[in-house]
Amino acid sequence: MSNATTVPAANVAAVAVNTIGWLSASDTTIVVPVYQRQYRWDIGGCEQLLGDIRAVAGADSADTHFIGSILSTAGGEDAEDAHLVLIDGQQRITTLMLLIAALHHTLRDDDPRLAAELERVLVRTDDPTRTKLRPHRAWADVFESVVLDRRAEGEEERVSRFDDNYAFFRSQIRPEEAAAIWRGLQKLEHVSITLGAEANAQQIFESLNSTGEPLRDHELIHNYVLMGLTHAEQTEIERDYWLPIEHATGEQIGSFWRHYLVMLTGREVSVTGGRGVYDAFRHEFPRLDVATLRQRAAQWREFAEIYRLLLEPAETPDAAIGAQFASLGTFGRGVYPLVLRLYRDHIHGELAHDELIASLEQLQSLLLRRTIVGVTTDRLVARLCRAAQLGRDELVHAIARITPSDERTRVGLKYSALPHARYVLGRMSGVGAEAGWDLEHIAPTAPGDDWSPDGIRRWAELSDDEQNSFRALAPTLGNLALLEESLFERAFDAAYPAKRAVYGDSALALTREVADAEVWSTAAIARRTEQLTERFLQVWRRPAVASIDDDNLTPILDAKQRRGWPRGWEREFDYVEFRGEHWEVKDIRYLFHRIFQRLWAESPASRQSVMDFSARRGGPVYPAMAWNGQWDRLSADEDSPFLYMGWDSRYMLAAVQGVLEEAGWASEVFLKYSYIGDAMR
Repeated sequence: MSNATTVPAANVAAVAVNTIGWLSASDTTIVVPVYQRQYRWDIGGCEQLLGDIRAVAGADSADTHFIGSILSTAGGEDAEDAHLVLIDGQQRITTLMLLIAALHHTLRDDDPRLAAELERVLVRTDDPTRTKLRPHRAWADVFESVVLDRRAEGEEERVSRFDDNYAFFRSQIRPEEAAAIWRGLQKLEHVSITLGAEANAQQIFESLNSTGEPLRDHELIHNYVLMGLTHAEQTEIERDYWLPIEHATGEQIGSFWRHYLVMLTGREVSVTGGRGVYDAFRHEFPRLDVATLRQRAAQWREFAEIYRLLLEPAETPDAAIGAQFASLGTFGRGVYPLVLRLYRDHIHGELAHDELIASLEQLQSLLLRRTIVGVTTDRLVARLCRAAQLGRDELVHAIARITPSDERTRVGLKYSALPHARYVLGRMSGVGAEAGWDLEHIAPTAPGDDWSPDGIRRWAELSDDEQNSFRALAPTLGNLALLEESLFERAFDAAYPAKRAVYGDSALALTREVADAEVWSTAAIARRTEQLTERFLQVWRRPAVASIDDDNLTPILDAKQRRGWPRGWEREFDYVEFRGEHWEVKDIRYLFHRIFQRLWAESPASRQSVMDFSARRGGPVYPAMAWNGQWDRLSADEDSPFLYMGWDSRYMLAAVQGVLEEAGWASEVFLKYSYIGDAMR
């Protein structure tokens, strides 16, 4: 146990302790009270914990790893029933117990001495049938059966978070590294906070967890980058790199880091759950010595300067490119990750000026057409970033595949409200994003009783069908025009004959053409929509390299990870497109099973991909059923290895994505989400 530093207080004792020593030293049971939430750590959290333990195991002997504070209070009315009630820290302690149990079961036959040390952490010496940690009774039996490795007959198919995480640790721990993991475990430290009888446990818990504003992702990244450097090195990195990044991105620094990581990884980065961007950053940059940090920080600074131009297009050195940046801003910042890569390639001489302009035009066509036909533009940019990494031809093909066809776009323009109308009409009129133009509805969206389409009949005299037709077509392409501000005031709320003269005075040819119609009927709107649609399709072209729309398919690498299967779940996918084949699989569990069996059966090369991936990740394929749970052979052969099926949905999806990348097939696998599956993405 480390040297204890006690902070005196009337009802609180805080002591810095070695975590394994704290767990091993006493036979006092640690009880999780009923009011605590259920155990919730998933495999991602377990993977992070194991990674931290491995890292500290290989560090200097004096290094330790701090896991936070553990808050408890004394319980039990007499000595025999004495225990500690765990107020804060049950998720970490439970996960540590599962890891230690997996380590114990891995080596108990090969290293009895170490196994005995581990057992002292897990169970009471006066009663080896009881675990040191006792979850509340709703799931205590399940936890103890996992830790004590005594799953009852018939429980092979049991599903619980304890089973999932224990199976993950078993899959990751190799006997030859057991001693190193134990060394890392022994370097864990925490602050043990014990409350006296008069302490207000809830108040202290809230102060530990809710004091101050939580650190944002970019602040966590900043601390992570500078932590461990000398004062001089911190000053240098802060001055030469971090402050310029902050200056370039301003209030959008959080968005910059997310967009940069999407560009870098070709994967979506979640902003839900609090620390998605920071966690992705740590995953990409696990260790940063000073030399590597300087190199990386120079790249971050360069991309931050590009990001500044996306936020302020007028400052772009090349006016034509700046105009493209401004136009893309119409659609928000969702495609910034791809534009970061394209512009960086351009300024480094890897992408010609005309190729950059063409790519930015294609991006606008993609976004505008999908909005017109009512198809989401979410979760597209990561797949385009992956395509861009492979070259311009791959990017053009990827854009074409998900850009709606001319036919679908025509239908959308005919019957749907025109999105981004000022942008569309401005570009078609040749005035771009210039100010000074107002959007005019030729037939008003809410006409007064005296408005007239022909100077003869008033709005109040039109039939209900005529009025409804005008209302339906009012926001469509054919009924819209741009007008100078001065002319707009003259046309506002006027009948069509009066407006007609105003349109004839406009400097825009596209607006003057409206004056050619003697009356403004629904037929006139339809004719104008048809005429403008042909111009639209010439401005916002679809790359001519794909012959089909992709039915709103989601690439497997962009699939959304979930924590599990909700109650009442029936179908996650309508179907899966696997290398041109149509698969009827209802959810990720079925897909996980089928993908691994298919790769195993397909060819020696794909079989080797399964083995390589599984060896590097420590699963999910094993030569034998190493623990109780849900297993299946990869083939009918007696010497076939086993696929463990007891993972949670997040692990299964990550394994499917990883093994397909290993085999080189990921770009040929797509998901079609069901209605409910799409709603829950």
